[in-house]
Formats: sequence, structure tokens, C-alpha cells
Amino acid sequence: MKAAIQLKTEVKLGIDVLAAEGFQRLRGLRVGALVNASSVDGHMQHLADMLATAPGVSLRALFAPEHGLGGAAAYMVPVADEGSAHLPVFSLYGDSAASLKPSPEHLEGLDALVFDIQDIGTRYYTYVYTMALAMQAAAQARLKFFVLDRPNPLGGLAVQGNLVQPGFESFVGLYPLPTRHGMTAGELALLFNRHFGIGCELEVVACEGWSRRHLWRETGLCFVPPSPNMPNPETALVYPGMCLCEGTNLSEGRGTTLPFLQWGAPWAEGKLLARELNAQGLPGVAFRPVQFIPGFDKHAGKPCEGVFVHVRDAHTFLPWETGAACCWVAQKCFPEHFAFRTEPYEFVEDILAFDLLAGSSRLRERMPTAGSWEALVHKTPEEQRAWEAFLAVRRRHLLYEEA
Repeated sequence: MKAAIQLKTEVKLGIDVLAAEGFQRLRGLRVGALVNASSVDGHMQHLADMLATAPGVSLRALFAPEHGLGGAAAYMVPVADEGSAHLPVFSLYGDSAASLKPSPEHLEGLDALVFDIQDIGTRYYTYVYTMALAMQAAAQARLKFFVLDRPNPLGGLAVQGNLVQPGFESFVGLYPLPTRHGMTAGELALLFNRHFGIGCELEVVACEGWSRRHLWRETGLCFVPPSPNMPNPETALVYPGMCLCEGTNLSEGRGTTLPFLQWGAPWAEGKLLARELNAQGLPGVAFRPVQFIPGFDKHAGKPCEGVFVHVRDAHTFLPWETGAACCWVAQKCFPEHFAFRTEPYEFVEDILAFDLLAGSSRLRERMPTAGSWEALVHKTPEEQRAWEAFLAVRRRHLLYEEA
């Protein structure tokens, strides 16, 4: 066996804390682990390998989220079960909504589930809902549930966007969370369990040394891409807004080496879009005309023009507002071409993908008449009251200090 790679880090992940304790919390338990390629410690050892040799721990099964165990499958592509009779790998992203939750048969013979997957701090990202549904299954089967926590790449201070409205819940918004929630997976697990009533036997193994003020590049940790189109922390930073393009006929940059950092379409004019967006005065960001040819997904093989999103100041940048403004400007500049995606999205057939991502139909309905990006994302009094109520609930479930 090759020696583990030694990497200097300032933050200890939950997996590192658990290992330093000798896996004491899991001893005597038959365990299933929810993992993917990002489930590594500070020395790049994978949790599955660590559990397989941990004293007193019996690893019985692995569970893989969207994109599969190795993180290679494209978004919204069903993933099949794999593994062997000795160590099965159950997919939690199959061809129906029922596949998203571990079945009672999957959990037979287990005492506990362990979740250790890197989240990226945005409501749309599906891994925290895989976690929530697995927590529900654990509660029903009376299993313990452990979350090995990891930093939020976007930090833990800024909370931005809007809340999912009733009737718009989906696998990209199972609960009324803000678009940029400013929480870790462990904090979200506490919120889901207590406030939203899952009620499983939950234990969060917290990180050590992480401050809410830390963006990913300030943690000293290596970034392991948790999904094919999330290659680095810079992509994660723009994702809370630029993923809205996914709900339109704009290419969000999938099929290129710079997904979500660039977007456009064959019918767009990059110079016009960049000029209009730069004139909006959005904080912490600048826009540059760009040309690209997607290798797959929307407009595959077709020359596209659009803009590149340059974040100048990560602390003042407003990703949700920026993404909303990009879609608004594209519709305003090219009304005869711009359209919203209409095919079924994340197992939902009767609601537009854009509305599921936005959390309601309000953003889409405001776009034709909005006179500014501020008007586009303005919260109504009702929305503001719900927002403030959520922030009060959120504060009760935070684990980490700001210092």
C-alpha cells in the first residue's frame, strides 16, 4: 500500500477528527457510508478505505449520490448500483424520485449511516438533500446518523437569495433554504433534524479550526471537485447565481473547461451583454465578452458568444443577484431567442426548471418589466418577514464562530 500523501492544512475536517479519536464513535457498529470522490481526509485518504480498516468498525455498504461514487456521471443522469456482494454500492440517484432515498432493504443489517460529502454552500446542490432523505430513512429504521462536517467553500457569513416557496419544493430545494445559505452540511443536518422534524439519532463531528469568515482558499485545504462541473472554489463562488442559467436555453458553460464562470448562446452577442451587465454596477464583479464551443450539453459543437464572470472581490460579490441579472439582461437583449427550459427537471414535470431553481415563479415573472437588478431581486414585505424568520432559526443551528 502506498504511503498517504502528506499535506499541510490549517483546518481539521470532521473525518480527521473522527480518525484522531480512533473511530471510537463508530466502534461496534455495522456502518453504511454515504460518500463520493470528495470523501477524503486532509492526507487524501478516502473514508471508505479508512472505515474498512478502522478497529471495531464493520463497513457493510456504500451509498453514492448524484454523479456516482467516482463523481464522473453527468448531472441528472441516472446512476446504477454497483460494487459486490461483499461491499455493495447503492445508488441514491436512479431513474425515479423513489431512488433518492435508501430503501429498507438497503439498510438491513446496519446500525448507522455516515455522511461525508463536500457541499458547496448553495441551495440547488443536491448532496444535502441526499443527506436529508438518508436521515429520514435512518429515523424510520432507527439507525444512528453521523455527519462528518466540512467547511462551506463560500464561508459561513453571507446569506443571500430567497427562500423556496410552498409548492416549489424539489430535489434542488427540498426545504425553504436561502440560495446561499452560509451553513455547513453538519449545520444543515441539525436544522433538518430539529426544525424540519426528521428526528433521527444524529451526531455531527465538527471541523476544528474553521471560522465562518474563511472562504475555501483561506482554509489551507485542497479542493477535491465534488461533481464534474464544480472543478474549483472559484466556480463554487459564482454557482449560487449562475446556476439559474441552467433553467434557460443559455449554455451555463457545461461542456467547456469553465462551467458557470462563462455563459452564452449561438444567438448572443458577447460585447452587448458585457456592456449591459457592466453598466448595472453589480458589486465585486466585472464582465468580459467571451467565445466558446461546448463539447456537450446545450448547443454542443456550436460557436457561442456570451460573457465571462470575473469576481473582483469575493466579499462584496453578490452571486445570486449577479446570476439573476445575467438572465434578465439576456432576455432583455435577445427577447426573440431567450427562452426558459420546459422539459422535466429533477423528477418534476409540471414546474419550470427556472422556477424550481429560483424557489418560486416570482423572479421569472418580474424579468420582463424590471428596470434594474435591484428591482428584479427586491423582497416583498411578505418575503422579508419569512427571510428574517429563517435567519432567526438558522442562528440556533450554527456550530462555528465568526472569529
